[in-house]
Amino acid sequence: MTSSTAPTFDSPALALQGIEHAFGDHRVVKGIDLVINPGEVMCLLGPSGCGKTTLLRIAAGLEAVQTGRVCLDGEEIAGPGRTHRPPEKRSVGLAFQESALFPHLSVLDNVTFGLNHLPRRERAPRAQSLLEQLGMADHASRYPHMLSGGQQQRVALARALAPRPNLMLLDEPFSSLDARLRDQIRDDTLHVLKHLGTATLLVTHDPEEAMFMADRIALMRDGQIVQTGTPYELYCLPVDPFVVTFFGEVNELEGVVKNGQIETSIGTLKAEWLEDDTAVQVMIRPEALRLKALNLPIGEHRESHVIMAKLLGRASLVHLCAHAQNGEEAHLHARVPGVYLPAPGQPVEIDLDHSQVFIFPRRGASPR
Repeated sequence: MTSSTAPTFDSPALALQGIEHAFGDHRVVKGIDLVINPGEVMCLLGPSGCGKTTLLRIAAGLEAVQTGRVCLDGEEIAGPGRTHRPPEKRSVGLAFQESALFPHLSVLDNVTFGLNHLPRRERAPRAQSLLEQLGMADHASRYPHMLSGGQQQRVALARALAPRPNLMLLDEPFSSLDARLRDQIRDDTLHVLKHLGTATLLVTHDPEEAMFMADRIALMRDGQIVQTGTPYELYCLPVDPFVVTFFGEVNELEGVVKNGQIETSIGTLKAEWLEDDTAVQVMIRPEALRLKALNLPIGEHRESHVIMAKLLGRASLVHLCAHAQNGEEAHLHARVPGVYLPAPGQPVEIDLDHSQVFIFPRRGASPR
C-alpha cells in the first residue's frame, strides 16, 4: 500500500485507523488506514466487492467498528468496546444511489427536513440557495413523483448538504443516471462541495468519475488499499499492474531484462532498475503509441502496419500489427486524438510516449 504526500491538518475531517471488518468468515476490509482532510474530496475506487461501501458505512456509523478506530475532526467516535456514536449525531451527510426522497413532501420541504436546529426563518433560504446551486430552484414546489431521476438525485444531494455536515458520504450517487446527465450532475455537485468546503468521501467503481471528482483517490482491491494519491499519481505513477489496468485498456507485452534493457516489438525500453534476466510485464497505454504513415505501398508488411481503424468520436482507435527486428509480431491498439483513419495495410512507424509505458517484474520475478 502506498500513499502520496497530502496536506496535513491538526484535525482531519475523517480518520480511519486500522479498520478490519468481516461478515461471518469473510474478511471484507483488511487493515485500512485512511485520512480525509477538511475540504478534500477523496474517492474510494475499486471493483464491486472490494470493501469500499463497507468502509463508507463504517464511517457513517451504519456498521459498528469491529477492529480499529473512527475519528471525526480529531475526536474518536467509534471503536471496539467504546461508545458508538449513531449516524444522526455524527454531523455526516449521506447520499446513495437511490434518492429516497419523502414522497409526501415538496422539494423545498424535503431539503428543509433536517434543518430543525435552525430558526424557522433561516431554513427555506438555505434550502433555496442549495437548490439554486444544483439547478433545482424552479422545482421547489413540486413533489418527487413529478421529477426525473436526475432531478430527484439533485434534491437528495441538496437535502444531505443542507445541514452543512462536516463530512459528506456519497455511495455511487450518480451510477443510475444516463451518461450525459451524470456528467452534468457530477460537475454541479463538485462545484457545490468545493464552494461549501465540505470534506467528502465518494465511493465509485468508475475511474473516470474518480479522476474528475477527487483531490485524492484510494484504489482498493480485495479489502485493501493498493495505492493512494492524486489522479495524476495513480494514472501516471502506478505502483502495481492492477492500478494500470483499472484505469483503462493497455497493451501488454512480455520481455526479459538484458543489460538494463528490454527488447520488444516496438523497440528497446530501458529498465536499469531491474536485474538482468528478470522477466517483466510491459504495459503500454493506447495513447502512448504515436503513429507516422510511411510512404510505402499498401500491403508492404515488412514494417509495422495498420489492421483497421475506427472513429470513436473524440479519438480514433487504430489496430496495429507491430513487427520487431527479430521477426516477432504483436497486436496493439493506438488511440489517436480526432479523426485518424489510415487504410488497412498502411505501413506506419511507431514511436512511444515513455511516460505512459510501465514495466513490472512478472509474478515470481524480483526487482533489484
